[in-house]
Amino acid sequence: MTDQNLLKHLSKKYPDVKSATEEIVNLSAIMSLPKGTEYFLSDLHGEHEAFIHMLKSASGVIKAKIDEIFGPDLTRDEREALASLVYNASAEIKRRKKTHVDFDKWCKESIYNLVLICKSVSNKYTRSKVRKRLPKEYAYILDELLHNDDEANKGNYYGQIISTIVECGVAEEFIEELTEVISSLAVDRLHIIGDIWDRGSHPDKIMDFLMGYHDVDFQWGNHDIVWMGAATGNWACMTNVLRMNISYNNFDMLEIGYGINLRPLAIMAENIYGDDPCEFFMPKRLEENKYDPIEDGLAAKMNKAISICQFKVEGQRIMAHPEYRLENRLLLDKIDYENGTIKLRDGVYPLRDTNFPTIDPENPYELTQDEKDVLNALEASFLNSEKLQKHIRFIYSNGALYTAVNGNLLYHGCIPMDENGEFEKCTVNGVTKSGKAYMDYLDTQVRKAYFTPDESEETGRSGDLMWYLWLSSKSPLFGKDQMTTFERCFVTDKKTHKEHTVNYYKLINRKDICEKILAEFGLDPKTSHILNGHVPVKIKDGESPVKGEGKLIVIDGGMSKAYQKQTGIAGYTFIFNSRYMALAEHKPYSPLQPDGTQEFHSPVIRTVQTLERRMYVKDTDQGKELTREVEELKALVKAYRTGELKEKI
Repeated sequence: MTDQNLLKHLSKKYPDVKSATEEIVNLSAIMSLPKGTEYFLSDLHGEHEAFIHMLKSASGVIKAKIDEIFGPDLTRDEREALASLVYNASAEIKRRKKTHVDFDKWCKESIYNLVLICKSVSNKYTRSKVRKRLPKEYAYILDELLHNDDEANKGNYYGQIISTIVECGVAEEFIEELTEVISSLAVDRLHIIGDIWDRGSHPDKIMDFLMGYHDVDFQWGNHDIVWMGAATGNWACMTNVLRMNISYNNFDMLEIGYGINLRPLAIMAENIYGDDPCEFFMPKRLEENKYDPIEDGLAAKMNKAISICQFKVEGQRIMAHPEYRLENRLLLDKIDYENGTIKLRDGVYPLRDTNFPTIDPENPYELTQDEKDVLNALEASFLNSEKLQKHIRFIYSNGALYTAVNGNLLYHGCIPMDENGEFEKCTVNGVTKSGKAYMDYLDTQVRKAYFTPDESEETGRSGDLMWYLWLSSKSPLFGKDQMTTFERCFVTDKKTHKEHTVNYYKLINRKDICEKILAEFGLDPKTSHILNGHVPVKIKDGESPVKGEGKLIVIDGGMSKAYQKQTGIAGYTFIFNSRYMALAEHKPYSPLQPDGTQEFHSPVIRTVQTLERRMYVKDTDQGKELTREVEELKALVKAYRTGELKEKI
């Protein structure tokens, strides 16, 4: 029975039988439409150009649409050119202006063809939903063109619209806007399963793009959580973020994108390591900085300086939080500074770099005054970066540690499990949880750490939890026994660099384990799937992204350039539409060339599961909500008709 208070509340929006009935008809019609296409991506790692291209191309779906619509009417080259126009309209327009004799004619033909594509990708949406995706300046014109179903009587009318667009000199802008609409409608909802930041040059541009996207959610990754911690001013998180991005030469992003003032660090590094070549700290140049080029020698000194700060600060946090059980990462006190060796768990190893001018062997975790001053200045930069704080608030508002949506369970890293496949009991802040309860607890605490920061002496600095989740073996975001950053910096022997994955990554090859995880999170184990990021799938070594007899799909295929030699590919997109689930396997992205040309590689798309019957909106989570709304509105109509409520006429 519907609550009377609820009906009274509904009556304010629907004051009579007519208005309530209209909404029932509207919602029922929406539920009869095919389910919109969901896209799932993970581990973007700052590769903004490749990421935006994947969305623009709808991971190869746009090209398939073009082939389907035009078939033999256009040559293969013409279809490829049309696809290029959708992917990068401004570049294709520039190229055509240089090479096409009759540019106006090309514009008219392009608009006509783009309208046909747009009609195809919009046919599963309501007219009102499509209208909301249209640019305000051209909404009326596009609405007219998209609903051109009367060629016989209105052919001249639509032809004149297109001709006038060209004659008025707005064809180029109109084409660009139309391609944006196509890309927007091709993807109904976007899920980012972790790791926006680190390694690649511009996670800031990815976030700028996503903040303008129509429907996106995030499942936080380990590289997201450490930035979330850095945004609180936490020194342990902050030093990790800076070390990684300095080591990948991402100065444009740090200083220009987020306004992080690195000058104090540069001055300190030069003063401390002026004569030190810091050869093992040289940056990896995946891309060049356009606005803030830093000489490799200085970058190496800055990298070493912030790394030493990191190891000191982390040591302090480990000692402040014995409950984290990270004592094995206290290494500065394990160094024999006279002999240049370090004692690790499995033996004594020589250090390849023994110059530690800022470390007091008697008190190795104590920061020098210069280091404290630099970290205080950096903290102020992070806290006062308007863009960074805006991005972090957005990822909080639209994100979580995990998401269950339309029968799919999404999370970045892992679910802690013991060797027998039982959910591992983990203790944080004196609270012991496992499975879903552990994930829910961490989600709540991560939000508190940002929005209600705690700087008390008893509990330590705000953001320590984010740092813990960055590197703990009990973290659902990390999934390894230890993080061997120090060893990779200072020890030549690579066996000391090894980070062993936790039990979870062996267990997920078993179907019963995947079904157990799905059941734990309230999903139907027989019909649901897990979508997992974090660990790149090494296709070139024969590894498959599909685990547990199809119950779990790993979609980190190595979008980051740093991983592509390991994986042999350049990332995955998981596609879930009304008819099937599919995995798009991408080739490395080819950037725009100076002559305006760009090479595009269509991804290899393979179907993971064909649905037994077409899926409609009524079958989705949204459909359940709409069904509830319809039932409530029907109760409202009944209340009006029986006189329980008065219509406002």
